[in-house]
Amino acid sequence: MPGATDQTLRPFLWRAANLYPDTEIVSRTHEGVERYTYDEYDDRTAQLANALEAHGIEAGDRVGTFCWNHHRHFETYFAVPTIGAQLHTINPLLPDEHIRYIVDNADDELIFVDESLAPKLASAAADASEFEGVDFVVMSSSETDAVEATPYESFLEGHDTAYDWPVLDEERPAGMCYTSGTTGNPKGVEYTHEMLWSHTMATLTPQGIPMADDDVVMPVVPMFHVNAWGMPFTATAGGAKHVYPGPSPDPADVAALIEDEGVTITAGVPTVWLGLMEYAEDNDLDLSALDTVVVGGSAAPESMIRWFDDRGVELLHAWGMTEMSPIGSVSHLKSSLQDADYDTQLEHRAKQGMLTPGLEMKVIDENGREVPWDGEEFGELWVRGPWVTTEYFKRPEANEEDFEVPASGASGESEDGTSSGRWLKTGDVVTVDEEGYITLVDRAKDVIKSGGEWISSVELENAVMAHDDVAEAAVVGVPHERWQERPVAFVVPADGADESTLEAEVMEMLGEDYPKWWLPDNVEFIEEIPKTATGKFSKKDIRERHTDESLVEGRVPEEAAPNDD
Repeated sequence: MPGATDQTLRPFLWRAANLYPDTEIVSRTHEGVERYTYDEYDDRTAQLANALEAHGIEAGDRVGTFCWNHHRHFETYFAVPTIGAQLHTINPLLPDEHIRYIVDNADDELIFVDESLAPKLASAAADASEFEGVDFVVMSSSETDAVEATPYESFLEGHDTAYDWPVLDEERPAGMCYTSGTTGNPKGVEYTHEMLWSHTMATLTPQGIPMADDDVVMPVVPMFHVNAWGMPFTATAGGAKHVYPGPSPDPADVAALIEDEGVTITAGVPTVWLGLMEYAEDNDLDLSALDTVVVGGSAAPESMIRWFDDRGVELLHAWGMTEMSPIGSVSHLKSSLQDADYDTQLEHRAKQGMLTPGLEMKVIDENGREVPWDGEEFGELWVRGPWVTTEYFKRPEANEEDFEVPASGASGESEDGTSSGRWLKTGDVVTVDEEGYITLVDRAKDVIKSGGEWISSVELENAVMAHDDVAEAAVVGVPHERWQERPVAFVVPADGADESTLEAEVMEMLGEDYPKWWLPDNVEFIEEIPKTATGKFSKKDIRERHTDESLVEGRVPEEAAPNDD
């Protein structure tokens, strides 16, 4: 068939197994730390392929995973797609109703589940018609009482370590992930072999997140969240050593693996690294092997970048979306900035970075006008490219809202408005500076509209978290009778912080850099910032649990009104 085998996942593993057969894959599991080589991994992947076939899994079937980051989960990453089936990574942190919806929507045939997550899956599956006909395999060598499931090692036992891998069309679906569904049901995104191949090749470039055969790669970002940002595929393609942190790793687990395995590249959301920073305050932490920490999901505060810089570790901002497989931009310094002063470099590194090679973008304002790259004008970021999805799975109504089909015959776009010409409306409000660096101002739904002007909740959050006595902070807009919305900061004080003076200190610090009308009307102290299923701050939950108009009533003096600095 045309295009067969050109751009599929199989060559990445073939290369690793044949060129780097002795390179290790290390995994923290419920049963302890386990390690083996690419050569052995290749054998077990073939065993799994034979086991899936024996179980009745056919080309086009969807196979789900309900798992943490470990070697068995990694085995499904290559075995399932390269037999022609589709790997559906399920987020176990989603509510039961969402799990039921996505299992039904995806029509999964089989689900691999971790022992510690089996009770959660059992809760979602209990008396649920959506799970009828779905079989379970528990990711261990023994059974679990939570669900009726075949142990993984028994599932593989007796199957051949050789497999006649089929020739696949690069447009065949290989993976599937669902958005976190903060409003309504989650939306399914399918990834073809070509999309994952293209994403992997782009991230291997110097302007992506390159991984080589002397790297030790540990994705702390969950493997159920957009394929751990593609890191398992990129690390395999580069012949790197893999390290998987396993079930619910705490800062001590992450620190031990970095030290013991010599991790050079790791990745996760900012809360992971805040935890590691706090752990380092009371423990002797050796980061000498570590070169790069990739941060995504939300922006890292400048203080975090400085903290890692002080220890000789580069903190690398990346931005992306489930719909983008997911990497869209990475904040590398241009060669023209290599000789700039530290503060100038830091200013650019704190941004979401430059578009990854292979993608196109434009920024569109409320009136449909493309805004200039001047670092000031705001608009919604639109992107397109070979690893950007062009539609949601079985959700035509969502397609109409989140994608633009260009007019027929538009310059540089396809006549029928398909993949080469369809833009994804990301929902992210951004500015782009003269150098092409993207700054995420806010999600379109989270930007604060006050007196006809925009206030970036993300920028205020990062500024508040720069205070040494602030552990976490989120800023949301609260309805205001006169100004439409006003910002309120919700702050988790650091251990030992003096709350009686912290609000005044935060406001004074913000007042040095921002106009009065940007300043929060209130600082509310709470025990924890609620998180989404992907570890991001949940503004929706903050609004539902903590906000009402009394927080801003009578709080805005005339001199602090918008457009009156």
